[in-house]
Parts: sequence; structure tokens; C-alpha cells
Amino acid sequence: MLRTVNTYLNTTTDAASLAFFRLAFGIMMFMGMVRFALNGWIDKFYIKPVFHFTYFGFGWVKPLGIYTYGIFIVCAAAALMVAAGYKYRMAIILFFLSFTYIELMDKTTYLNHYYFISVVSFVMIFLPANAAFSFDAKHNNELGSNTVPRYTVDILKLLLGIVYFYAGIAKLNSDWLAAALPLKIWLPANAHLPFIGAFLGKEWVAYAFSWIGAVYDLSIPFLLLYRRTRLFAFVLVIIFHVLTRILFPIGIFPYVMIISTLIFFSSGFHRKVLEYITSRVKSQRPEVESQQVNNTPINTKHKPQIAKAVFLAVIVVIQLVFPFRYLCYPGELFWTEEGFRFSWRVMLMEKAGYAQFTVTDPQTGKYVVVDNTKFLTRFQEKQMSFQPDFILEYAHFLRDYYKKQGMAEPEVYVNSYVALNGRLSRPFIDSKVNLAKQDESFSHKTWILPFTGSISGF
Repeated sequence: MLRTVNTYLNTTTDAASLAFFRLAFGIMMFMGMVRFALNGWIDKFYIKPVFHFTYFGFGWVKPLGIYTYGIFIVCAAAALMVAAGYKYRMAIILFFLSFTYIELMDKTTYLNHYYFISVVSFVMIFLPANAAFSFDAKHNNELGSNTVPRYTVDILKLLLGIVYFYAGIAKLNSDWLAAALPLKIWLPANAHLPFIGAFLGKEWVAYAFSWIGAVYDLSIPFLLLYRRTRLFAFVLVIIFHVLTRILFPIGIFPYVMIISTLIFFSSGFHRKVLEYITSRVKSQRPEVESQQVNNTPINTKHKPQIAKAVFLAVIVVIQLVFPFRYLCYPGELFWTEEGFRFSWRVMLMEKAGYAQFTVTDPQTGKYVVVDNTKFLTRFQEKQMSFQPDFILEYAHFLRDYYKKQGMAEPEVYVNSYVALNGRLSRPFIDSKVNLAKQDESFSHKTWILPFTGSISGF
């Protein structure tokens, strides 16, 4: 066993694959930052709001007012440097820190692919992605190489595989497979689309999309790994994500997945693409001769490689285990959402909520019915209304706000209802619990009322 592991760790592959991913990743991230700015979302989501929802333990991560634009500029510049392989190590660290800071500023904007980008960029800090087709390699002969350890490419394939496969596992539930929910709710909204719109209101289409989606997510990593089915699988990837982009407003995620999936192709393909690009921009590739690299022992010290590989393996194990933390909590996951984020559960539920807060002065008995629009944007209020940790954080904000207004020990109560996947709206939070006295933690929130329905599966 140890010999097999050691042999694997000392096996190399063509550095072109890692260089290709670095270039594609950097360009996509730069375009993502530009898109965010051009749509006015920096101002809309981070500067204008009075209040921002934070992640537990990261309350210190806040927008910086007008200087928030600077974080995006740094992130975009770092992405370009990563793409070019210019001062790569510094660039990828800057990108990881700035992008993750942006992600943590307000959890209202949480999306699975933002988390994926943070994970991948962190892993890339430890990969020799600038060994070939980079400014660094061109100007540093000791750095330039046609080979990299094979595991540095395989870990990217594995991270992508986890996203797909875990998204498939998450779809193995009764709402998705037996009731075609929430697609049965969402698809009819696209009836205006040409060609396919007339079919989207039919129930059998919702069931077909649900089952095909589950089978696709569970099988696509394996189809991509196998050379004979790879091209067919990539065509499926394009069709699936283009269709997803047409039907649902999920940003650049489909494009990120399409381009990232190219990492599964052969290093020969990656090298040809890079050589074509470098020839078009009249740049010279690193001065290292092409050679047969598969299964060639690397000529580097073993301990640093083994130490790095072990560290990356720990990251992978965390990614494999972390999505199952929801098993530590009682109740229905879709209802409580305890352990829902960061688990690759993509578009599995439709929730709509109502939350009316009352702040009471226990000394005088006077109370205030809160107008949420005074403190929250419409988007923030919508997200807050059905997520317990949002509700608690907002309640604490109201407690502190009204304490400054002269209330000695404000009590905060909420009258809330939530509808899940088309079910009738039901009471969500215990209206008799003073949320001002409830602490945020990783423990189960006992003031969430029980889910009265039943959803079986993962």
C-alpha cells in the first residue's frame, strides 16, 4: 500500500494541464469581477445596505464603504496575474484572500460556486501552476518545467468530481425524485422561451428534468475520467449547463463548470491549446523541450512533495466529510438549513417566508413593530425570512439598535411563516422566544418549530 502511494506521489504528468487550468481560471475570475462591477452589484450588495448578514465567526469581515471597490480591483488584478503566471504565488494568495473576503462580507449573496472558487484558489496556492506557459517560468529557468507531480492535476479533477457527485447525492430525496420539486414550480415560469417554452409547463417534463439531473450529476465525473466517453460527457456538460443558464439566473456558474471540466482532457489537448494561444499573442513559451512525461519519476526532494501531498489530502478529506455535518442536527435539513451551506446542494428547494419582528421594552411594556425595509434591502429581507441564522442575527441587530434608542433591555420576537417546495405556509420560529437572548453557535437552534411534512432521502 505504502509503495503504491509512494509511486503515485512520485509520478509526473505534463505541466500543460495545470497551466491550462491556471489560465482558464484566471480569465474566468477576471471576467467575473468585471461583470460584478458592470452590473452595479458592488454598490447594490455591499455599499448601499445599512446592515450586512455575516457568517458565524467572521463578523469582523465587513464592506469598506467606497473602498470596497478596491477589494474588487485587487481581486481582478490578481486574477489576471494568475492567468499570466506572473508572480503567481503572490497573485493566487491575493486572489484567494480578496475573493474570500468578498464572499464573507454578506452571506445574503452566498452561492455554491463562490465557495467552490475559494476552495480551488486555496488549493492552487500549493500547486506549481506556473511551471509552464507562464511569465515566471519564462524568466526563471529553475522554475520552468514540462512536468509537475500528477497529484497536482488530479486534485483539481477530484474537487470537480466532488461538486458533481455530491450534488447528485443531494438529489436523491423524495421531493426531487418522487414529486419533481422544486422544478415543477420553477419550469412553468419559463413558458415564454422559444421552442422549449411550450413543454416546460408539463408535469412529465419536470419529472424528466429531475431524474436526468440526478443521473447526470452522479455519472458525469466517471464519464469524464474515462477516455472513450470523455468527449460525449463534455457535450453533455455543455448542454446541461447552457440549458441551466437559460432556465435559471445562476450567474457565471455554468461557464465556470464548463471551462473547468476541460481539466479532464488529455495533456496533449491542453498543450496544443496553450501553444496556439502563445503563438497568437506572439509570446515565447518557456525554454524547456517537450518530452514524454507520463509515469516519469520527478527529480525533486521527496519530503517536501510528500508533506504537500498529505496537506492537500487533508483538504480533500475535509471536503468529503464536511457536507455530511447536517447529520449532527435533528429535524429536516431543508427546513432548518443547519448544515445546508457548503455541501453542494444546488437548487434543491423553493422557500418563501414572512417574518414580522416586534421589539418590546420590558420596563414600560411599549413595543415597536419593525419595518424591515428600514434596515434591509428587498433581497436581504427575502433571504432572511426563511433562514434561521439570518433571523437570529437580524434580531440581535434590532436589539442593539433599539438599545441605542433608549430601551434598557429590548426583547425581540418574530412572527414567521415559511412555505417549502410548494407546501402550505407553516409557522417557522417560536414566537414566544426572545431572540435577543439566544446566542449564535453551531448547536441546534431549539426555537425552530418542527417541520410537519416528510422528505426522505439524503
